[in-house]
Amino acid sequence: MIWYPYEQMKTMKAPYEIVDAEGVYLYTEDQKLIDSVSSWWCMIHGYKHPELTAAIKEQADHFCHVMLGGLTHEPVQRLSQKLQTFLPGDLDYCFFSDSGSVGVEVALKMALQYNTNLGRKRPMVLALEHAYHGDTFKAMEVGDDEDYHFAFDEKKEVVHIPTEVSALEEAFEKYHDKLNCFIVEPLLQGAGGMRMYDIFFLERARQLCSQYDVLLIFDEVATGFGRTGNRFVADLVLPDILVLGKALTGGYIGHAVTVANHKVFQAFYSDDDRHALMHGPTFMGNALACAVALKGIEIFEREDYMSKIKRIEEISHREMDGFTDPRIKEVRIMGGCTCIEVYDSKTLEGFQQFAYERGVFSRPFLKYMYAMVPYIIGEEDLVKIFDTMKEWFR
Repeated sequence: MIWYPYEQMKTMKAPYEIVDAEGVYLYTEDQKLIDSVSSWWCMIHGYKHPELTAAIKEQADHFCHVMLGGLTHEPVQRLSQKLQTFLPGDLDYCFFSDSGSVGVEVALKMALQYNTNLGRKRPMVLALEHAYHGDTFKAMEVGDDEDYHFAFDEKKEVVHIPTEVSALEEAFEKYHDKLNCFIVEPLLQGAGGMRMYDIFFLERARQLCSQYDVLLIFDEVATGFGRTGNRFVADLVLPDILVLGKALTGGYIGHAVTVANHKVFQAFYSDDDRHALMHGPTFMGNALACAVALKGIEIFEREDYMSKIKRIEEISHREMDGFTDPRIKEVRIMGGCTCIEVYDSKTLEGFQQFAYERGVFSRPFLKYMYAMVPYIIGEEDLVKIFDTMKEWFR
């Protein structure tokens, strides 16, 4: 039996069985569905993209995977070189892993050991309220959503603050000599409720992190590759460590990368073996994942995806600005994300099936109905998603 995620198995509704997928569409035996959530936000190129499929097939004809312990290969070398030129600033050192959660674990481990290698004890992490960074234990610790980890022990050595500059400055004044890092989902907090905040908060965070030598970590697993309307938020404010996943491989194979700047890397580069980063996921640098990531980045640049995202945002504002209902608390739009937050989660009960019957796959959670569409979506399909969302309230 399959054990499904985020579900009470005894009472869960049977999932929709997908028999095919292409472009922005998912197919069941009896329905064609527009995927309005990009399979948890990763399928930016859509399904069955011929070039991405071909990249995987071509690499598979050579080999699918070899470990990076004592071995290397051309796809991982090429992807590292590409990311070095593709990413901003001196984010040049790529540590690969097999999921976004693990990528966050690696980043937190780097930040802690960075300070240890420098001979200082800084055990604390600063994070945001409503944060979500994954479901592995350390990622849960810096998260701040009881729905994801209520069954586990209380968090220790983590301070959570709202996205307010006054709270940020207060936290640094109080804890700066104990903090090893400040980790954020920049501009857009995903699973914590599609919460959006201002770039000024991150600019001030960068100033304070630099002032007190606290590492700034951007978890762009969800926000990277254009989701906020920026290529990466790191293009606007440069972190010390950047975590990418989801869209990194276009959703075709699970993979992630934790990218460190020169300052971080140099703290590990030593004649002392104890200063090495002792971490090594089995499937890090997987050849198939690297091959499809390289092709995906090529398509992202060649097809000018940032213009596609800008058009998605324009249509989103046109269709959703001013939409109100007494049950709606707020409608939020940023880049390729639109969220309707309601006052009561019961308001959204039944919406998934309602959308299914109208040819849209949606997966609202808690008080949030949202769309994070593939970037290849056409205007007609995008409008259909928004019409379905609005129809629910009418």
